[in-house]
Amino acid sequence: MTDSELKALVSLLDDEDQEVLRHVEERIMALGDEAIPYLEKYWEENFNPVVQRRLEDMIHTLQYELLKKRLISYKDNGAQDLLEGMWLVATYQYPDLSLQKLRQDLEQIYYDAWLEMKPDLHPFDQIKLLNSVLFGKLRFSANTRNFHSPNNSFINCLLETKKGNPIGLCVLYMLVAQKLDMPVWGVNLPNLFICTYKVNDVQFYINAFNRGLIFTRQDIENYISHLHLVPQDKYFEPCDNLTIIKRVMRNLAGSYEKGGDHEKVEEIRMLLYEISDPGDPKF
Repeated sequence: MTDSELKALVSLLDDEDQEVLRHVEERIMALGDEAIPYLEKYWEENFNPVVQRRLEDMIHTLQYELLKKRLISYKDNGAQDLLEGMWLVATYQYPDLSLQKLRQDLEQIYYDAWLEMKPDLHPFDQIKLLNSVLFGKLRFSANTRNFHSPNNSFINCLLETKKGNPIGLCVLYMLVAQKLDMPVWGVNLPNLFICTYKVNDVQFYINAFNRGLIFTRQDIENYISHLHLVPQDKYFEPCDNLTIIKRVMRNLAGSYEKGGDHEKVEEIRMLLYEISDPGDPKF
């Protein structure tokens, strides 16, 4: 379809004939995500609020379907890149977000930490140095004031505001630590997400939400006991990237639910359904 043909279709979006309107929308939607930049351009040029609203709805639907395809592909390809998964989640709210920009921002944080690192440090000292950079020099911190804000689930917001929830801060912690060749991974605890430093016979745990506090397996056992749960290996061992992304999405759905945005709750749950396996937690 040529640009002029698409523009002609858009001009019919204020038609009061529902049959015409349905036909026009079907023709436009059939173009898929390639139509998004054109529809955005027409939205800027059009001052009819009815047409603008219909364009917004179509743009959102096309962006949502594109995100769904990307998430399914991410899962099918093994969810190798944690930052890519976090970027995908963030594009739900920020569809124009650049993955390359996120990589550049992370590279700067890594560089700040790399400058402080010294060879042959004990694992505890490595973590203490990383803590001093992330939570001291760069001032990342727990977003206790707006703990249930949807923005806590978006990695770009964490990098901009330097405030996040447990899993967001842990993801940042892991990404920087792994670039420094530190064996730091995520642990998917009930009601809390933490990190673990694990290599050979050395393993301890890190609470990024509490400025990188170091603690032990016994502390986790006490936590599990306090919740009256049966201990499971997954409460002590690293989880994979897809598990992290699904938990971020469940948190995001919970944030929208607390805010009363039921349409977004349903959309996130549908995305979760597409990448979930039998036995996954309920949405």
